[in-house]
Amino acid sequence: MNNDLMIRSIYIDWDQIESDSYLRNIEALRDKARIDFHAQTTILTGENGSGKSTLLEAIAVAYGFNPEGGSRNYSFSTYDSHSELSKAVTLVKGIRKHNGWGYFLRAESFYNVATAEEEYSKDTPKGPMYYHRRSHGESFLALAQENFRSRGLYLLDEPEAALSPRRQMTMLIEIMESIKLGSQFIIATHSPILSGIPDAELWSFDGPLHTCTYEETDAYTVTRMFINSREQILKHLLEEE
Repeated sequence: MNNDLMIRSIYIDWDQIESDSYLRNIEALRDKARIDFHAQTTILTGENGSGKSTLLEAIAVAYGFNPEGGSRNYSFSTYDSHSELSKAVTLVKGIRKHNGWGYFLRAESFYNVATAEEEYSKDTPKGPMYYHRRSHGESFLALAQENFRSRGLYLLDEPEAALSPRRQMTMLIEIMESIKLGSQFIIATHSPILSGIPDAELWSFDGPLHTCTYEETDAYTVTRMFINSREQILKHLLEEE
C-alpha cells in the first residue's frame, strides 16, 4: 500500500450485494474483499464485460463523483444506471494532503458532462466553455486539459473511445505531467498507448483479478499481432466467416 495516494485501498462488503446480482458472476471481482493500490497510475485492462468499468464507476460514486462523470460538485442526472457495487465499496484514503480536486471522465456519457460544463462555466471568470462547438475528440481532450491539476484524483473510463491515436498520445503527456505534480489516476482502457504510461501498475480483469506487464495485455499483444501479420490475420478471419 502507498500512503501517499488519495485512494490506497478499497474494501468490498459482499453482504451488501444481492445474492442473485450479476456482480457475483464477475470473475475478477467476486472473490475480492480488499484491493490495494500501489502506484500513482493504475491501469484496468481486460475484455468488454470483465468488470473494469463497473469497478471504476463504483470507486467514483463511493468517492463522491457524479455517476455520469464530472467533479464532485456535479449534481445532474440524465439516467440512473450505476450498479449496486458502489454501496458495498469502502475507500481507504491515504494520509497525504491534496487539494480535494478530482474528476471522473467517461467517454460514454461525455456529451452530458460537456453540456453540464458549458452551463456551469457561464458563471466563472473565464466565461462559458463551448465544448459542443468542437469535435468530439477535441472537446474531450480540452475538458481533460482544463481539469487535470496538481495533487488530484482522476478516474478515466475508456477515454480512447473519443480520441485518435495522436490525441491519445497528447492525453498521455497530460496525464504524465499531472502525475509529476502528485496526482493519482485510475484508468480503464483498451488502448495500447494509454496502457503504456510509465511506472503504472496494470491490473488484468481477464480471469481472477491479477497484475500483469504491459506486454501481457491484449491491448499490446493483439495490436502488435495485427500490425505485424495483418494480411494473414485478415485472411484467417475471412475464412472463419
